Amino acid sequence: MSNKKKNKPSPAPQEVLRPVDIYFKELSAIFANPQNRGLYAVFLTLFFFGLMGLIWMIPFPQFDFMIKMGWHTFLNWGSIFIAIIVYSYLRLAPTLSYAMLIEIGVMSFFIVQLEYLERAGGPAVWLVTGLIMLVSLAALIAISKRETGTVSTSNLIRLITIGPIWLWSFVFKKLKLKF
Repeated sequence: MSNKKKNKPSPAPQEVLRPVDIYFKELSAIFANPQNRGLYAVFLTLFFFGLMGLIWMIPFPQFDFMIKMGWHTFLNWGSIFIAIIVYSYLRLAPTLSYAMLIEIGVMSFFIVQLEYLERAGGPAVWLVTGLIMLVSLAALIAISKRETGTVSTSNLIRLITIGPIWLWSFVFKKLKLKF
């Protein structure tokens, strides 16, 4: 009798999924129509821009120490919103958060341009960004109706919150960049 153990084939190592990978798989399963991804990219970006513009325009307290240090023009509710968003995305996927930071920088530039336009007699920034946000939200709801399965409100909220970096993940995959 031999004491040799039979060599059992070892099971294939399971892929360790990060929370962001799980979120992306869920979003990909819910919003599975690849033809809608371009529309989601456009209208999610517009929604995010509109929301950021509305938050940016909420009056921020002007403290004396901020005015003396020259910070009163840089610190507003939009800055706090940006910090929270970038930190949240940084915890999920650092490289994708950098892409979002660049996107947010571009959006901030356009919000400031809208402020200049308002000062020159143009429409109010809150009105323009609010309209952009509402139209893009309506478009996102309409696009989600074209999905094969039913999209719940919580799924739509997940798309709005995590969707921007989910869409960036497709760009990163196309460019063969790790995230």
